[in-house]
Amino acid sequence: MKKYLLSVCVLMLTSTFLFAQNFGLGVKAGLNMGKISGQAFKDGFNLSYHVGAFGHYDFTEKIGIQPELLYSQTQTRTATSDVTYDNLKPDTKAKLDYMYIPVLLRYNVNNLVTLHVGPQFGILINENATTGTNVKSAFKSGDLSGVLGAQINLRNFNVYGRYNVGLQNINDVSDKEKWTSQTLQIGLGYRIL
Repeated sequence: MKKYLLSVCVLMLTSTFLFAQNFGLGVKAGLNMGKISGQAFKDGFNLSYHVGAFGHYDFTEKIGIQPELLYSQTQTRTATSDVTYDNLKPDTKAKLDYMYIPVLLRYNVNNLVTLHVGPQFGILINENATTGTNVKSAFKSGDLSGVLGAQINLRNFNVYGRYNVGLQNINDVSDKEKWTSQTLQIGLGYRIL
């Protein structure tokens, strides 16, 4: 009887939490303009994409948290000179696929505008290079970024923009040169719950 009563209470609390106004789940997708900063890479942003899911919980009317799970691609090209690593050849185009977990603090300015700030943890899951070289071995498997952004809320849809800046060196070849990621993101989200 106690187990039955406990199960009913847990079910009621869970359903109340899931359908509360201050909780939401959704999907998102958008475009990236990203680059890897460092002497071995050409300066300039390259177009790619991201897709994923988000959840959010508002603690108060103004403050909340928004964890996400994003698949994101970064494209870069090595410089035509100053590349002295065996893993990277001059003028090589590389695509780096990451799985990111941003954990963002939400500030609801009003019903229309929400601001985001927080850390983003990334894992390099795949690489592809035009020369067939092992580019993945040139990059550390983990990436830590800072995220700053805003979104406009339109019923179940939201339009967002963000700037992600790498906080750690992702160069796994040499400690002499620092490589960091930078990404501008724009996208569209849809709140399912």
